[in-house]
Amino acid sequence: MLVLFETPAGFALFKVLDEGKLDKVEDLWKEFTTSDSARKVVELKAFNKFENTSDALSAATLIIDSKPTKGLRKFLQKHCEGETLAVADSKLGNAIKEKLKIDCLHNSAVMELMRGLRNQLTELISGLGAQDLGPMSLGLSHSLSRYKLKFSPEKVDTMIIQAIGLLDDLDKELNTYAMRVREWYGWHFPELTKIVADNIQYAKVVKMMGDRTNAESLDFSEILSDDEVEAQLKEAAVISMGTEVSELDLLNIRELCDQVLALSEYRAQLFDYLRSRMNTIAPNLTALVGELVGARLIAHGGSLVNLAKQPGSTIQILGAEKALFRALKTKHATPKYGLIYHASLIGQAAPKHKGKISRSLAAKTALAIRYDALGDGEDNSIGLESRVKLETRLRVLEGKELGRSAGSTKGKPKIEVYEKDRKKGAGALITPAKTYNPAADLVLGQSTEETPKKPEGASKKRKHQEAEPAGAEETIQEDGDQEGQKKKKKKKSKDSEDSPVADADGGKKKKKKSKESEEPPVATAEGEKKEKKKKKKSDSQDAKDVAMETEASGKK
Repeated sequence: MLVLFETPAGFALFKVLDEGKLDKVEDLWKEFTTSDSARKVVELKAFNKFENTSDALSAATLIIDSKPTKGLRKFLQKHCEGETLAVADSKLGNAIKEKLKIDCLHNSAVMELMRGLRNQLTELISGLGAQDLGPMSLGLSHSLSRYKLKFSPEKVDTMIIQAIGLLDDLDKELNTYAMRVREWYGWHFPELTKIVADNIQYAKVVKMMGDRTNAESLDFSEILSDDEVEAQLKEAAVISMGTEVSELDLLNIRELCDQVLALSEYRAQLFDYLRSRMNTIAPNLTALVGELVGARLIAHGGSLVNLAKQPGSTIQILGAEKALFRALKTKHATPKYGLIYHASLIGQAAPKHKGKISRSLAAKTALAIRYDALGDGEDNSIGLESRVKLETRLRVLEGKELGRSAGSTKGKPKIEVYEKDRKKGAGALITPAKTYNPAADLVLGQSTEETPKKPEGASKKRKHQEAEPAGAEETIQEDGDQEGQKKKKKKKSKDSEDSPVADADGGKKKKKKSKESEEPPVATAEGEKKEKKKKKKSDSQDAKDVAMETEASGKK
């Protein structure tokens, strides 16, 4: 069995002398404690030396990717016929087996054998000293790191992060200083604040003019482009209501103006530097969103490579994390854009289209960032093409006429006429259109007073009163009870006529009144009882009279 071992100087091929010792993996390290014991286990069969550093670098990169080099394939074909090859990488062994038809072995015993070989490497390979192996390993590792990282001093995005941070700080300082100049000089010439709106022009005017009385004799045409503004300035200087200031105060105000102008000049230089660095490092990103927005995205992401790992949805809301988590916490709508909102494409869109354009722009920006970070090209063709497509999409959304557009979009989509309900070849409809039917309307809220109806309860009671038996009335005599009953009937009939009919309680009242109307027969029965009693009394009285008459006649 042979063992393939990679060194910074080349590939070494060792012959295993005693394969039985590989069965005892735990005790294998004892065989490599000394050089003499190691020579009893393995011996050097062949060595393939690298010609130069570039050859070593190419071989190392291929070995890392588990691919054998052309020189390694020739070396193994020459020395490994009919032998089993022990390798440190199983993927490399599979590749060798496929291409060279050499049986490869990779297990724990092979790895323990590799550790022993590495420990006694300088003793087993003659001519390779420890003083040479160290610098060779260090040089190869440096070359490999540079190749894998593709290091380029022109691609350092740290300068962009520092530049955009300094630019933002300068903007804040400039704003603070300019406001201080306006407030300080405003005590002497308050009208100048409204006449000159630009901070830099204001500082230049104050530095040139000094006292407002000097305005009439000075020419501000180099500073102020508009003659009307200059005329207003001179007129306001004559009738100004500001206070008088001393020469010492004006001297300090002019020094502050010098600071404002110096900071503005340095900011312009820094912006030119940032633009050149952005066009070098991220040309496609710059073509899509601009120098400032692109630099802020890189600074927020940490680096261009970190930003390339982010999806388009993350780039879209990058910078709006606080609003995003607040929306998720309160269960409201999430933000549609972050730093990307300041791009010119989103600024051109209407408010209702900003969300769609920001989503499309974020997707294209993610592709441009990945190409800038990981691609080999240095042109901005992808960024320009993406910008043209986004502008075309924006015009489509706004409904404008399209000329020649990029991609598959060639014009407005045609709107087809809906012909489902029409006969073929005729204009008449299969199903006629429905007409409005006013009779089907239902009017709610009508009161019962507008449409008065005859009370049903009164008619029923009249029928009930007519249906009363006439015999009951004939039996009633001319007593006081009969007159009282007639008065009760009149009161009940009046109450029934005055009671409302439309209410829901009317039915209940009807029932009560019908019960009350049924009470007179009871009263008539009581009258009959009283009459019977009177008749009995009269009969008994007549009987007594008859008896008394008979007694009197008997006495006679």
